[in-house]
Amino acid sequence: MSAFNHITVLKRQAVDYLNVRPAGLYVDCTLGGGGHTGELLHRLDATGKVVAFDQDQTAITFNEEQYGEEIATGRLTLIQDNFRNLQKQLEVREITAVDGVLYDLGVSSPQFDDAARGFSYRNDAPLDMRMDQHQQLTARTIVNEWSYADLVRIFFRYGEEKYAKPIARHIERAREEAPIESTGQLVELIKQAIPAKARRTGGHPAKRTFQAIRIAVNDELGALEESLTQALDLLAPGGRISVITFQSLEDRLVKRLFRERTTVPNLPAGLPVIPEKNKPHYRLVVRKPITPSEDEVTANRRAHSAKLRVIERIK
Repeated sequence: MSAFNHITVLKRQAVDYLNVRPAGLYVDCTLGGGGHTGELLHRLDATGKVVAFDQDQTAITFNEEQYGEEIATGRLTLIQDNFRNLQKQLEVREITAVDGVLYDLGVSSPQFDDAARGFSYRNDAPLDMRMDQHQQLTARTIVNEWSYADLVRIFFRYGEEKYAKPIARHIERAREEAPIESTGQLVELIKQAIPAKARRTGGHPAKRTFQAIRIAVNDELGALEESLTQALDLLAPGGRISVITFQSLEDRLVKRLFRERTTVPNLPAGLPVIPEKNKPHYRLVVRKPITPSEDEVTANRRAHSAKLRVIERIK
């Protein structure tokens, strides 16, 4: 079996909070190394099923080998597609309701660790950053072809980078001389654009810009909003969704969507009771997000920013 070294964050908690029914139907929207999928399969009986999505061929191939028997018996179905196509892919398989959905967002460790994929600012590699290597848009296209204004917009919006303008200006000047081809070149441009004093604090100076470009390449926030909206509609009564996020933009998006579905709409003042039709169809299972234990963070440094939110459909 090919190597796919990935430590699944909050594996037990994310599945625990799904309140798994042994004969249920569950969707793992972020297959990755198969950690959450395996935990779900372990808790299901012979009639329970898991459908797992990943747009990365490496993850699909690895899990076809890892879970060959479960695939053969029909307990597990793997789908190579973006999870924004959740509803469409399930409809093709005549699935109109599910008992639970799980998301473990962000980039998996093997994607970061494979220097050739261009996700990491610590390795020199071609500017790629595609989770789906069949898509056309790459980091190279964004860095070399997007306008100064668009670069500033994504660096501010997706990277929350306060030096967005000087970074975009340095990129613009450099690409006028020759195309920017590698992550190493981009890192150097970012370092030049950020004042030396600011580079000494807050982690690697390229971290926020790389995050912004990666989110833009893969339309991560757009895909998440589309998918999570579909997942909420697909839930059967009593079904739950667990979402693990690793950065504030994703967490705020999940929090907002969950709040919208669990809040009573504005009603006229003085109503003695909330009309049944206006009561929310969903409830928050946890008010505050679940975070990893100190032991888990010590064992896996990538777990430190993880947050788990859970919602349940009640009718």
